[in-house]
Amino acid sequence: MKKLMISLMAMTFLMASYSIPALSGEAYAERPEPAYAKWGRLAMKTAKEKYPSAKILDYLHIGREKKQKSEIEKFKLWIEDGGKEFGLYIDIEFDPKTDRVIRINTRKSAN
Repeated sequence: MKKLMISLMAMTFLMASYSIPALSGEAYAERPEPAYAKWGRLAMKTAKEKYPSAKILDYLHIGREKKQKSEIEKFKLWIEDGGKEFGLYIDIEFDPKTDRVIRINTRKSAN
């Protein structure tokens, strides 16, 4: 509960600090979407397919591994399913020239 309150307070502060420049007429450029974003959406979709009743609590992009003919985007999602929380690693291997998915591997963390 304490973590929730701290998170809500932080979000309120961030929202307030973002709205102040908007009131003064200053404009900010939108940040471009990171290159891994579409793979992150696929990772979350994969987690929901594997654990349909689960809730995704958090998401981390670990990084990209380059191989000879493919690349692997690595993610860790924190999942709550049936009252239990666990980490779920998702590796998405793809052809960087075509963005064709070669394989998706998932594994639960040992915690």
